[in-house]
Amino acid sequence: MEQAGSTHDQGPMDDHTQPTGTIQLPAPTPWPMVFALGVSLLLAGMVTHWLISLLGVLMALPAMVGWFRQVLPHEHHVYVDVHADVIEIKSTRESLSYLPVDERHRKLLPLETFSVMAGVKGGIAGGLAMIVPATLYGLIRYHSVWYAPNLLAAGGFVSWAGESNEFLAQFHLQGLLAAMAIHGLASLLIGLLYGAMLPMYPKKPILTCGFIAPLMWTGILHSALGIISPILNQRIDWVWFVISQIAFGLVAGFVVNLQVKVRTPQFRALPFVVRAGIHALGDDEDKAP
Repeated sequence: MEQAGSTHDQGPMDDHTQPTGTIQLPAPTPWPMVFALGVSLLLAGMVTHWLISLLGVLMALPAMVGWFRQVLPHEHHVYVDVHADVIEIKSTRESLSYLPVDERHRKLLPLETFSVMAGVKGGIAGGLAMIVPATLYGLIRYHSVWYAPNLLAAGGFVSWAGESNEFLAQFHLQGLLAAMAIHGLASLLIGLLYGAMLPMYPKKPILTCGFIAPLMWTGILHSALGIISPILNQRIDWVWFVISQIAFGLVAGFVVNLQVKVRTPQFRALPFVVRAGIHALGDDEDKAP
């Protein structure tokens, strides 16, 4: 094993004059650290006081010069003495035991999962189911079935930002078409995202899509809706929104659960006798005493 000893600072020396028994390393220099500190003080002074920025400039400029002189016109190097020592590796163990393994010892999961299109179908079905609680919210709160779609459409119409609840409770063909487009596109995208997540949660799609995904989606929207749609953020009822999301997720998960699973590349990596059903995984374990 090689160990480094003392160093010799040779400055800008070429490789042909390297002493024997040494290795060449870049010469240590403090200038990068001084330059980084100077830039940090320069930026900090922009939000504090100009004297801080001045101090940063006074540190950064000489650091730049010193750093460049370390590499230009020739790089500075140091040569470190190397001593070769033989280290004997010992162990207190007298023997090693190995676990019996075969070509199937590594678990490859999942073997089957739902396709991405299953998530898209679930998203479409969930989007249709989400209309029911949204309509009930409009009927109970504002006595109108048009309030929820108009409120969703208001997020895309700047001119509707200051409209009253009475205006949003009325029928507007423009608002209905916009709400259908927004809701349909969002349902497709969420279904596509859920379909991409299915291989990670293949066993319980109703639980994943019905509760876990809606809560995650609600949390993300709660923090970002003020930027995406201020009018929707001001007037949304989060209790009814969560109810709508759970309805979306339960129906989407139910539809996904009806779809036929597809085999993953992990299944194709299994031996042929396992894929053909001649020899099942776990047979050896069941026969073991």
